[in-house]
Amino acid sequence: MLQKFVYWTGMSDFLVGAATWAGIFVSFNADMVVALVTLGTFLMMAAACLMWASFDIKNRSPIIFWQGLVRLSAAIAVVVMVVQGLQHPGFLGLTVFDGTIGLVYIIGSMKVTGLSFFEQLMCKSPAN
Repeated sequence: MLQKFVYWTGMSDFLVGAATWAGIFVSFNADMVVALVTLGTFLMMAAACLMWASFDIKNRSPIIFWQGLVRLSAAIAVVVMVVQGLQHPGFLGLTVFDGTIGLVYIIGSMKVTGLSFFEQLMCKSPAN
């Protein structure tokens, strides 16, 4: 079940990457082109890595674990910004969605491998 979850949520990152590229046309800001293209391509690379990792979670779990940390840290940052009044509360829905995926990635990686949070943080796998 975790394999399919990681695969499909990873695949959805291609859409996020494409939407980031689309930001070029929405913002019409030449200064942002390089940043948006780089960020969008990086998101697509993360999507490909997640999909690849989903086929051997036990040995590739650090990829999934670290993507979970990325999603969870982004969710926490949005919550902090909303509490500070610096972000629109409408972003909290996306935060719950992304934070939940992040937690599933982190907890699922630890459960499948039997490794601790800190072992995953250090990119250990059962093979090493």
